[in-house]
Amino acid sequence: MKLGFAVKVLGEPGLKSHDTRRWQNNPHLSVSLAYLRDIFGYLRRQAITMYRMASDLAPYLTHPDLPQFHDQIEECAAELAAIGETARLDGLRLSFHPSQYVVLNAEDENVVARSAHNITALTRILDAMGLGAEAVVVIHGGGIYGDREAARQRFVTHYLRLPEAARRRLVLENDDSRFSVADVAWIHRETDIRLVFDYLHFCNHNPQRMDTVEALTTCLDTWPADVRPKVHFSSPRTAMHIVERSQMAQEGAYGLRQPRWTQHADFVDPFTFIAFVRAARTAHLRDFDVMLEAKAKDLALLRLREDLPRLSPDLDPIE
Repeated sequence: MKLGFAVKVLGEPGLKSHDTRRWQNNPHLSVSLAYLRDIFGYLRRQAITMYRMASDLAPYLTHPDLPQFHDQIEECAAELAAIGETARLDGLRLSFHPSQYVVLNAEDENVVARSAHNITALTRILDAMGLGAEAVVVIHGGGIYGDREAARQRFVTHYLRLPEAARRRLVLENDDSRFSVADVAWIHRETDIRLVFDYLHFCNHNPQRMDTVEALTTCLDTWPADVRPKVHFSSPRTAMHIVERSQMAQEGAYGLRQPRWTQHADFVDPFTFIAFVRAARTAHLRDFDVMLEAKAKDLALLRLREDLPRLSPDLDPIE
């Protein structure tokens, strides 16, 4: 089982995930790829074999008003191929997860068009890197807009309009308030899109009262036999946090805010993780990799990997 983390590296100061300069300073995919090579070196040193790349790896790639950025993939063809070869040699599983503004089932056709353009661009990057079918672009179902059935059907319609290359890499994740595992399973039956099971989202939004193993099985079974599925795992935030009351029009004062169970914790609760993995193995489910969505990023992964042999040695091997 591979463990991964998303985008930002905390364990080694100075590592950047992508070129964040504003358009006036001419940011470029080539700069992001140089940063990515440095991150790959860090992952190699830490024996981490799963990583989610920044969705803005190619800055302003799809911005409609900045055509000077539209050819970055072609301009970096050789570099993309080289860094993809490095990932393959390192056994590194890569993915993208675009922002919440990518909404494939939106009612506004302009939003749908921009979302499709963004998805297609990210899949082109993965293709240019020469990565296998395990390298995916993860999105959520989108909004409900007052009609769940219509929203699900709209996703299906817009998904089927995507280029084949984009459909081949796109995967769908259950979320914490709108599209449950049952909802995304319905979309899978209509489209054959692969599903990513998100544990914390499932805990927060499971109106059908599905059993965890049942829901996990539903998602794992949507993946081809020759491609290992991935799941998302995180723990809910439990700590109070200080907020400025100026946010509530009381300048200069501070207050305490209770956490929401949809928020990610800094680290992963190892006991819950162990129970989750043990339940999957007891049920003889197929092997899967785990993307950890913790605020402490790679530090959370390293801590969990350190905890597991001590707390539950029977779960080896976990990378």
